[in-house]
Amino acid sequence: MSLKDRINDDMKAAMRARESGRLGAIRLLLSAIKQREVDERVTLEDTGITAIIDKMIKQRKDSISQFEAAGRTDLVEQESAEIAVLAAYMPAQLSSAEIAEQVQAVVAETGAAGPQDMGKVMGVLKSKLAGRADMTAVSALVKAALAK
Repeated sequence: MSLKDRINDDMKAAMRARESGRLGAIRLLLSAIKQREVDERVTLEDTGITAIIDKMIKQRKDSISQFEAAGRTDLVEQESAEIAVLAAYMPAQLSSAEIAEQVQAVVAETGAAGPQDMGKVMGVLKSKLAGRADMTAVSALVKAALAK
């Protein structure tokens, strides 16, 4: 079953169970997927959908920090609930040890020697770790590995 089919099935289940918060988050996700498909005139695969979910989670995390600064705990709770719904569709996250192992392997594979090769290493890692790791943390690990 594709990720899109799973999301559609979950939307139907949320409708039947009358879970308005969960239903709203799923509808937002389906809307973003449909928008990308219409804009690019393609049918998205699981990797494209995962990228959309990752972007939506990042947006909600940014919103949470803004709402916390403004003292809007009601909106923080709503955004946190949406993150929980969206995170269920993301692939399993890699541990920091697994990420470090991947970074070392790609650095050795590409023959990267210094900070000037960071783009080459990140390009390979982005395709390997998309959706399974926080790319800002990966970037920090690459920077540290290339600084040696």
